[in-house]
Amino acid sequence: MKMRWQTAGILLALALSFSCHQRHLEQSYQNKKDLTAKDILGNSRYLAISYGGYRATSRDIQPTVKQLKEDMKILAAMNIGVLRTYNTSLAEAANLLKAIRELKQEDPDFEMYVMLGAWIDCKDAWTDHPNHNLENEADNAAEIQRAVDMASQYPDIVKIIAVGNEAMVHWAASYYVQPWVILKYVNQLQELKQKGKLPKDLWITSSDNFASWGGGGAEYHLEDLTKLFKAVDYVSVHTYPMHDTHYNPAFWGNFEGEETLSDSAKIAAAMARSRDYAVAQYRSVARYMKGLGIDKPIHIGETGWASACNDHYGDKGSKATDEYKEGLYYQMMREWTQQEGIACFYFEAFDEIWKDAANPGGSENHFGLFTVDGQAKYAVWDMVDEGRFKGLTRDGHPIVKTYQGNKAALLKQVQLPPAKQGKPAGF
Repeated sequence: MKMRWQTAGILLALALSFSCHQRHLEQSYQNKKDLTAKDILGNSRYLAISYGGYRATSRDIQPTVKQLKEDMKILAAMNIGVLRTYNTSLAEAANLLKAIRELKQEDPDFEMYVMLGAWIDCKDAWTDHPNHNLENEADNAAEIQRAVDMASQYPDIVKIIAVGNEAMVHWAASYYVQPWVILKYVNQLQELKQKGKLPKDLWITSSDNFASWGGGGAEYHLEDLTKLFKAVDYVSVHTYPMHDTHYNPAFWGNFEGEETLSDSAKIAAAMARSRDYAVAQYRSVARYMKGLGIDKPIHIGETGWASACNDHYGDKGSKATDEYKEGLYYQMMREWTQQEGIACFYFEAFDEIWKDAANPGGSENHFGLFTVDGQAKYAVWDMVDEGRFKGLTRDGHPIVKTYQGNKAALLKQVQLPPAKQGKPAGF
């Protein structure tokens, strides 16, 4: 009899333990389900990154759900908690949401949220005669509708919809639109929230260059931009000092007073100025917005630094691109944004070689923190050392360091920024 009571007691204890565990999982799931963009953006527990899972030289080859799940596990190991995507017309976005849901079903503690991008084009975009005063209404409306459908189907994952990607900046000459187009779709999405057809806490934004958000020339200071500031839930700003090492290099180089520094100190000084340049662009948007009497959160929708380039930014140009400088920029931007409580959708997670398929050495192919085959670039070598990626693979390749982890070999590829006279210009 005593044994029966002991057995019953053990079974009861196990049942109570299981019940408590289930309640914990359910409560944990409910808490995570209730998280909003406001809770996530700028929260150091949920680092942000821009993501594309394409492995091939053409987007005709879409990543599979299995491949997307591999990538999600790698990013989660880095403390990444929110991803940014770019369009809804290709299979990748829908498959990514499916992959995340499957991972959550397999492990209730798994978390990954999405800033879902809807691509916006002008009329006759990507032709010899784009019409920037009109929109590609049929395709744009379809992009937005798919975003609505996905946000409705995956409310526990999709926390933000971004209308357009660099869709208002004038150097996007193949497709840019006027602010009224972005405003139209932002208002449409906000109305759906008010009617209960989208989650009320879903945040709506547009992700664009700092200049198009008023931080640049007066040509962008339009009434419709003011209305857009008022319509979005937050402002998503892009800043790319790397590009301006060629186009506006007032901050780039080694200047007066730095001649006697060690090579590593010269590079660190140049990269610190690059960070400060990005900070200045961010603040220029904040200054313009507040001058309009508007107060909205501002986060960084994109910033990054390529690890290689065979033209403007490489050894034959501004000497800006290599894994070492990329690593410094990544570290500096993460430190600054976390200190300020700003989300930074760092561009990007993995190299995507379709972006400049005709020129394998082009910078657009080399913005990832990982190579296409899953080698960890210098920016995340420390995470390899910490064992974060143990047991994880990308297409069968284990996560190992580039240069076989030989920093001396890496540094042999690093060029000093150009020597310049005088002091760097203010910005």
